[in-house]
Amino acid sequence: MKRRGFLKFTGLSASAIIIAPSLITENLYASDGGLYKAYEKVQLKDKEGNPLTIKSLKKEENYLFHFPMKSTPCILVDLGERTQKDVTLKADDGTKYIFKGGVGENDSIVAFSAICPHQLTHPTPETSLFQYVSNAGKTLSHDKGGVFVCSSHLSAFNPKEGGKRVSGPATEGLTQIVLEVDKDNTIWAVGVLGPSKFHDYFDAFKDEFKKYYEGRRRAKKLVKHEAKVVSLDSFSKDIIQY
Repeated sequence: MKRRGFLKFTGLSASAIIIAPSLITENLYASDGGLYKAYEKVQLKDKEGNPLTIKSLKKEENYLFHFPMKSTPCILVDLGERTQKDVTLKADDGTKYIFKGGVGENDSIVAFSAICPHQLTHPTPETSLFQYVSNAGKTLSHDKGGVFVCSSHLSAFNPKEGGKRVSGPATEGLTQIVLEVDKDNTIWAVGVLGPSKFHDYFDAFKDEFKKYYEGRRRAKKLVKHEAKVVSLDSFSKDIIQY
């Protein structure tokens, strides 16, 4: 179990939804509105309120922000190496969608919803059992690092393949947060791609929303204009990783 750095081992039928991040607009949707949804373009900013840039990111660091709603956590990572491109993924209902790749100068920056698709484990201010494990890291969830891990039930997901599930009881991949990088190297969140668990999430954690957001209604408010980005270890008091 890892606590602050300590690790101890113990419809679209057959067609595919193709989304190119550089072409995203608020009017671009999958035909059923399900696997891609555009939201207001939100600028990512650091804790001082300065625009986050690709050059300010530390390689393989977990950065947390909330999008598209005020209570839905996401993790952004510069993987330090190029992702795969045009990866075809499939939801449990058989709908296919395509991960176009990372963004930034090296196509290495990705972001995913930090809500595990298995049983909705997610980071909170108290605890995080969901995080990216570096290439040099070790995890019981997979035979190597370089994956997102949910330590609740040991599911692992490969961010270089669009959050594809690679081990554990989860049956779907992670929901991608679609990013754009402007000419000034600032980073923006513009949409969500893949089967999301937001509806189930809002049904499951009413007490949590009351504690942190004064109720579910406020928790479901959309993020507007900007999203604050912090390191995961400054957001969660206790980080647990098996």
